[in-house]
Amino acid sequence: MKIFIAGHTGLVGSAITRRLKKEDVSLLLAGRHQLNLLKQDQVAHFFEKERPDIVIDAAAKVGGIHANSTYPADFIYENLQIQNNIINSCLKYGIKKLIFLGSACIYPKFADQPIKEEYLLASPLEPTNEPYAISKIAGIKMCESYYRQYGCDFFSLMPTNQYGPYDNFHPLNSHVLPALLRRFHEAKRDGLNSVEVWGTGKAKREFQYVDDLADACKFAVENITADDIYNDGVTHLNVGTGEEYSIEELAKKIAQVVGYEGEVTFQSDKPEGVLRRVGDNTRINKLGWTHKYSLEEGLSLTYNWYLSNL
Repeated sequence: MKIFIAGHTGLVGSAITRRLKKEDVSLLLAGRHQLNLLKQDQVAHFFEKERPDIVIDAAAKVGGIHANSTYPADFIYENLQIQNNIINSCLKYGIKKLIFLGSACIYPKFADQPIKEEYLLASPLEPTNEPYAISKIAGIKMCESYYRQYGCDFFSLMPTNQYGPYDNFHPLNSHVLPALLRRFHEAKRDGLNSVEVWGTGKAKREFQYVDDLADACKFAVENITADDIYNDGVTHLNVGTGEEYSIEELAKKIAQVVGYEGEVTFQSDKPEGVLRRVGDNTRINKLGWTHKYSLEEGLSLTYNWYLSNL
């Protein structure tokens, strides 16, 4: 079995690659210098030549609140272009199964909690990352539409906030967890008395160590079909832990892992997104998959990787 992992060098793609290398499969991996996923002709040529059996689309332009607010056009254009090229080539060249990876930001800003799959498009999105969310919703709907029109085994998994090795640790353009990990590390290194965190600290999020998502993808390759999802009346499956932490709790846990003993302050005038977001993972749990890593375990593994890659 030949599996193409699109975006294999990123946070999620690299974790899926590490996981599937343990299995008896042939992996297709192509770096940006070999394959520009923004170019339709290059993607089509790659599929025509390599003919993978299964595709896992982990390729995306991602970032936190600052990046989404600063580069909204880049986020919607690049993500639409990448997924359109991949999904259509999967149809054209007869790919047996496509797993498209989205993001929990697809859900409405004021969705009931925990968030069930059927809440998609029930009300307006969070404005701070709306262009990115719309691109991911389009990917979900493309997979569903190709299933309904052509019978393709194309479906979507919606991961919660991921973190781990090969994450983006940029202090401004990354997601909250890696940004805080770097900030606390540098504060300890530089002997700073305090660390500032955006927002009030009250917003709650669900965080998942990326190796858990990689395991879920392996499980989906082997055990889940498009019929399992669409015949249940939904368009995708949530993948997460079901555990939520406030940003204040997260900051304190990161400070503890890093060994930072200074003060933590909160900038209430800075944006913090929706006040609560945690997924309902009942459906994928019933199919047989559950997460393994606690937040404390994941943070420790991530920080050790960060230290070894400075």
